[in-house]
Amino acid sequence: MERVTATYYIETPYAPERAAEVLAGEQSSGTFVAVPGETQELKQRFAAKVESVEVLETVNEPAIPGALSKEGKYHRAIVKVSWSIENFGYNLPVMVSTLQGNLYEITQFTGLKLMDIELPASFGEKFNGPAFGIEGCRKLTGVQNRPLIGTIIKPSIGLTPLQTADMVKILAEAGIDFVKDDELLSSSANSSFDDRVNAVMKVINSHADRTGKKVMYAFNISGETDEMLQRYEKILKSGGTCAMVSINSVGLSGAKKVFDQRQLAIHAHRNGWGMLTRHPLLGIDFRAYQKIWRLAGVDQLHVNGIQNKFWESDDSVVNSIEACLKKMYDHKTVLPVVSSGQWGGQAFETYRRTKTVDLLYMAGGGIMAHPMGAAAGVVALQQAWKAAVDGLTLEEAAKQYKEFAAAIAKFGKK
Repeated sequence: MERVTATYYIETPYAPERAAEVLAGEQSSGTFVAVPGETQELKQRFAAKVESVEVLETVNEPAIPGALSKEGKYHRAIVKVSWSIENFGYNLPVMVSTLQGNLYEITQFTGLKLMDIELPASFGEKFNGPAFGIEGCRKLTGVQNRPLIGTIIKPSIGLTPLQTADMVKILAEAGIDFVKDDELLSSSANSSFDDRVNAVMKVINSHADRTGKKVMYAFNISGETDEMLQRYEKILKSGGTCAMVSINSVGLSGAKKVFDQRQLAIHAHRNGWGMLTRHPLLGIDFRAYQKIWRLAGVDQLHVNGIQNKFWESDDSVVNSIEACLKKMYDHKTVLPVVSSGQWGGQAFETYRRTKTVDLLYMAGGGIMAHPMGAAAGVVALQQAWKAAVDGLTLEEAAKQYKEFAAAIAKFGKK
């Protein structure tokens, strides 16, 4: 029988091997005491199995509260545990409850993080993965051989639908590929969802009729499931190509219901991600996280950015990009969304570290606050990426491109 294997980074005041057994028991057939019906046959079929324990360092202080060590020592280890697919079938919410769930409550652990998941081949047949992925998003936007250049409407909230549409018109004429609602806006007092779609799509459709290029706009449909489906249909009927969902807020089941429609590209915003992963010994690593959401069907997934304004290191961002671009079954590959305090200056290091242009490169203030205007902000980003791929240095690019030079003067010291 196929098995799902999870890799954990744990900390415990007990022997790591014993803590791993507790983990396996609590998340399968066992509990804190033997119960009637817990036969050897049942255990053999449904009990989780500790596959390996790799003991690492020992520390003197616990990472998070839990059982106290009598010796004042806390042991860290990499633990692999597997479950038969019979335990949860192809039910993603129950699988996540099994692999995480109450584990974070268990007193034996003073640190626990789900680092990765190994999924059997049958998951590739049962789940369709992204409907569009990198290839589909490139086709929808008409962009090949370079990153998609995108931005976020700023101010995040407060603009009317007509003000938003006016900004989209400027961006479209400057050659933007992608624009999105901020995650803070779905339907506000002065910008109802339907009115915003009507105003923005009028601009986008008109621009497409004139030029043949349709800007991808990710309207934020996050909400209750029925409401999201209604908004999804509104975008589709208006000629839109993309819907944005705040996946951590909406949840796996509600989000997947929307994704299963498979007619719009899905921009998955991971706001709240720091709550899930920022502590090194608590939560979930991006390697595991992105596999779950790829199975659910996201087409674009945020990965933060090089030299970003948040806490995440450049190494972590590079690892996340590589995780997204790694082939998963015969599914389409998810498009990494690079964002957070980005402007053209980071393009050089991003390309040097990743050697890929299969990115959606997002700049909010880096476009909107360009000293020559938002249109020049778009051009400056395009120039920066062309220069980076062509092997120019930042200084050489500044001499060649005036819009990028102006961006350096504005953002270069920040």
